[in-house]
Amino acid sequence: MSVMVIVCYRPKAGKQDALLALMKTHLPTLRAEGLAAEGPSLCGRAKGGTIVEVFQWKSQAAIDSAHENPRIVAMWDEFSKVCDYALLNSLAEAGEMFASFEPIDLS
Repeated sequence: MSVMVIVCYRPKAGKQDALLALMKTHLPTLRAEGLAAEGPSLCGRAKGGTIVEVFQWKSQAAIDSAHENPRIVAMWDEFSKVCDYALLNSLAEAGEMFASFEPIDLS
């Protein structure tokens, strides 16, 4: 069974463009490694600049194996250079009944 996740990426100072470039490779890389489902994904920007991504892993086992996959670990290392991860509840939008974000096209 797939697992839907919501991930929040807070760009480091001056790294917004680098983060967006990396985001364009994120899901394709996960899919190439057989870890992410082919279902739809969404990406948006919170008012404070944090990028929110919603996608599906193929399974919990896929999530677990990603931590052992050299290609994925290397990609996550690149993410750590351009952003910090944030909790969803740290976004102002999380306190709204209908949280809304500026859509980002990663195609």
